[in-house]
Amino acid sequence: MLTSQILLWAAVIGQALLIAALARQVGILHERIAPAGALTLHQKVALGEKATPMTLADVNGAGVAIGGTRDGRSQLLFFASPDCPMCKSLLPVVRSAARAEAGWLDIVLAGDGSKSGYLAMAREHGLEALPMVLSEALGRAFGVSKLPYAVLLDEEGRVASLGLINSREHLESLFEAKERGVASIQEFLSRRQAHNHQEA
Repeated sequence: MLTSQILLWAAVIGQALLIAALARQVGILHERIAPAGALTLHQKVALGEKATPMTLADVNGAGVAIGGTRDGRSQLLFFASPDCPMCKSLLPVVRSAARAEAGWLDIVLAGDGSKSGYLAMAREHGLEALPMVLSEALGRAFGVSKLPYAVLLDEEGRVASLGLINSREHLESLFEAKERGVASIQEFLSRRQAHNHQEA
């Protein structure tokens, strides 16, 4: 009886040590993996370029100013489609970001296609409060070729960051890239890597 209890405790202690070692290895791997950022595709606009200001009618007929100086506020253009499953999965993230970043950021939903489909998408995801513009010309102006895609314009209407968005981390990486003055987190990492090679 005593022997079996000793063996049982030895097994429990061995498992605890094994779990601790595995947890340590996961932590080390997490530190080594670069943060995932929004993927920048071949785009028509460059970081720091001032977007051509335009005013477009939203789905309710109200005018929405895109670009231009915005009294200290930035503007996020989130391109989505009702037919895109990934877009739909990210709309709760967009809704959350609209609330969390309301102090400095205005979000505009953008796309082109059936107005009824976009209105239904907005209702389904509680996004009626966000302006929504349907304009093929807007997508072309920013070189949007795949969805979901986002463009972050700074307070002066300049392109601060942009990229293909497939997760919450990708969307947040646009905000991080704006703070660091790069088009994407990948660009920041490649610059840092090049700097480290030069120092070595």
